[in-house]
Amino acid sequence: MDETAPSALLALLDLEEIERDLFRGFSPIPSGRQVYGGQAVAQALVAATRTVPADRPVHSLHGYFVLAGDPATPIDFAVERVRDGKSFTTRRCNATQRGQTIFTMEASFQRREQGFAHADEMPDAPDPESLDDVHALVERFRAFLPEQIESWLKRRSALDMRVVAPDDVFFPERRAAGQMIWFRVRGALPDDPALHHALLAYLSDMTLLNTALLVHGLTIFDPQIQVASLDHALWIHETPRVDQWLLYAQKSPWAGGARALTRGQIFTREGRLVASVSQEGLVRQRGAL
Repeated sequence: MDETAPSALLALLDLEEIERDLFRGFSPIPSGRQVYGGQAVAQALVAATRTVPADRPVHSLHGYFVLAGDPATPIDFAVERVRDGKSFTTRRCNATQRGQTIFTMEASFQRREQGFAHADEMPDAPDPESLDDVHALVERFRAFLPEQIESWLKRRSALDMRVVAPDDVFFPERRAAGQMIWFRVRGALPDDPALHHALLAYLSDMTLLNTALLVHGLTIFDPQIQVASLDHALWIHETPRVDQWLLYAQKSPWAGGARALTRGQIFTREGRLVASVSQEGLVRQRGAL
């Protein structure tokens, strides 16, 4: 299988239906030591979406990461049909492994309607084609990368990602106020809006907590730093195409008590704001307890 093709991501989102409102998902092989948070979010969203009419797309989700997931163990997603209203549908999804909850999510779906409209403008950013891809960045900054991180970044992937200001990431003493990243899935994807919503949820978890560390002149590459996502919220304003370039602009407005809050906005190349993200995470120096 070509690991740079989107087929691996599509397989990740193809959940097995066990019975009514109960689905099972699997992690990619090879995988890391724990389930990537965006995978749990995306698979839970797929499970919930399968219980909702197709003319009611998701517009928001809120989830909590309860326990680190084991990539070697299947994840069961139980969906509760909380409400089916005239305009909105609400679903709750509980993800478990070995009988223990590892992630829980509520999602809201809405019948398409017209209404008032306004949106923030996209920040200035260079074209993604003018920026180095991840493999070029690894070669450029190899001296600053732990071996494990270097191997992870060099893996073949269906995700094409371009960091707007990589010096801020690899030389964190610059103390950047935020970061911007262009991303897309390589290759053409089907037109199914639910698929693009799920892939957006999958990718919306990436790099957020590193944004909080940059403010303090640190990065997630530092072995003395412990980070973990605690919760995740995503608002989808309009359906994007995840196989086309999207700009992810991220900032961290607050940190304290070994936690940090991060926010992100996702724009199309044409400047439309298609999604907003917020996440709180554990950010701790090891041995600080």
